[in-house]
Amino acid sequence: MKRVRMICNLHYKLGEVDKRLFGSFAEHMGRVIYSGIYEPENQNSDEDGFRKDVLTAVRKGGITTVRYPGGNFVSSYNWEDGIGPKEKRPTCLDLAWKSIEDNSFGTDEFMRWVGKANVIPMMAVNLGTRGIMDAVHYLEYCNIEEGTKYSNLRVENGRKSPYNIKLWCLGNEMDGKWQIGHKTAQEY
Repeated sequence: MKRVRMICNLHYKLGEVDKRLFGSFAEHMGRVIYSGIYEPENQNSDEDGFRKDVLTAVRKGGITTVRYPGGNFVSSYNWEDGIGPKEKRPTCLDLAWKSIEDNSFGTDEFMRWVGKANVIPMMAVNLGTRGIMDAVHYLEYCNIEEGTKYSNLRVENGRKSPYNIKLWCLGNEMDGKWQIGHKTAQEY
């Protein structure tokens, strides 16, 4: 008993915990995006179509970082399909979950949502069916001042200042055989 008390009285400081550890992801799967965080027709939604009850739950839950478009969905996602006027966005087959994607929620909507949720965005790039240059174009759209092809596109879509996203995820589980565009661990 004496030994146990002695051990319990020792205090260790291992270090600070990075707040990004308490993250999550938002994937176009099931009800995560549509009827989850985004449901314009719902009475609990705000002027942007974001569910206020979900925003409150995210804030109360202590979630600090959200990856988008998280999960397997990103491995065949064309981010350009999810920007611009909603009525001009294409409806596509989502190869990961074999569902129809209307692209009414995309990058610009996500960035408005993270502002309201008070979380840090982490953007994922498609390394399954697309590649490095597409990732560079996405980075340009999100983070570069106007004056280039993709930054000007962001400005045309209503966002003059860059998003300045600091966290980027290169693909999603690309070494998993279930992944669209599967790569070996070495290729990944």
